[in-house]
Amino acid sequence: MHKILIIADHRINRSPSQRYRFEQYLNYFNAQRFEWELSEIISEKDDKLFYSPGNYLQKAWILLKSIFIRLNDLQKAKDFDIIFIQREALLLGSSFFEKQFFKKRKVIFDFDDSIWLLDTSPENKKFEFLKNPDKTKINIAHAHCVIAGNSFLANYAKQFNPNTIVIPTTIDSDIHIPKPELRDKEKIVIGWSGSISTIKHFEIAIPALKEIQAKYPGKIEIQVIGQGSYAHPEINVVSKNWSSITEVNDLNHFDIGIMPLPNDEWVKGKCGLKGLSYMSCGIATVMSHVGVNPEIIEHGKNGYLAKTKEEWIDYLSLLIENSDLRHKIGLAGRDTVVKNYSVNANKVKYLEVLKSLIK
Repeated sequence: MHKILIIADHRINRSPSQRYRFEQYLNYFNAQRFEWELSEIISEKDDKLFYSPGNYLQKAWILLKSIFIRLNDLQKAKDFDIIFIQREALLLGSSFFEKQFFKKRKVIFDFDDSIWLLDTSPENKKFEFLKNPDKTKINIAHAHCVIAGNSFLANYAKQFNPNTIVIPTTIDSDIHIPKPELRDKEKIVIGWSGSISTIKHFEIAIPALKEIQAKYPGKIEIQVIGQGSYAHPEINVVSKNWSSITEVNDLNHFDIGIMPLPNDEWVKGKCGLKGLSYMSCGIATVMSHVGVNPEIIEHGKNGYLAKTKEEWIDYLSLLIENSDLRHKIGLAGRDTVVKNYSVNANKVKYLEVLKSLIK
């Protein structure tokens, strides 16, 4: 039996990045004789303080505690075969722990965003000076294997570590399944799911959604899953809190899933998770023509790619007016996820990485 120490920010089932990057594989790792232990630096109690406005003294204490947690991890690293670091060991700008782990054991560094760019949550902007985006290339260099979420991220990583492979952010297609019986028979539901920190991306589509609601009066419902209190003055929105327990059922109320994004450097590192979660549930999906999305979507076959407001309106209108097309696109999207972006399709790649480091 081999042992993996997982270094991450959050507890199990708290962070989408962790959940869709490695948590879905943990039972499989166990079955393949790789025991794992997770060491997180933000407890459930600290979480509420850290991601809310203010509380600066408490936040400083949380950051200080995280250093002691990682010092303890260094002490016990000798008991493990592999150290798996997801994104970073600390929320601070130091690469000290990544370097030390590299000296002690085989290290995997996994990332799924353009984390060499600054993208601090609004609640913690005052702590942005503590970050050091350049540490990403140091962390990549101090790994025995790098796992990147898409080819754009992999190309960045290969500048500093040639032993880089792509394992996409994946969906458990045995859990994210179509439930068409949950869809409204009277209205067409256009839906978006995400954290409140990314609601700015949803709002890119508001000019198009405003025209869609006017074009189809009384026929369209727009749902936002993320924060139940969300509202916008220009469109009518039904908002819900996100929950891992209700997520699949909530998504299955959508007839059309949308993933609008800006065209910038940060977005090029995104791994298409929102769109993949819709597609796995058999939901017809429209995504911005940016980043990894054109690799996922074959336009007009398993989804649609929109560049302009007019294209968003055109493709949404096509799907609104044709239920057979929604069904056809949804089935093709589901098939794409199962074949290329599911846990089952990628778990052997993870196992090969683990075995190669043990050898």
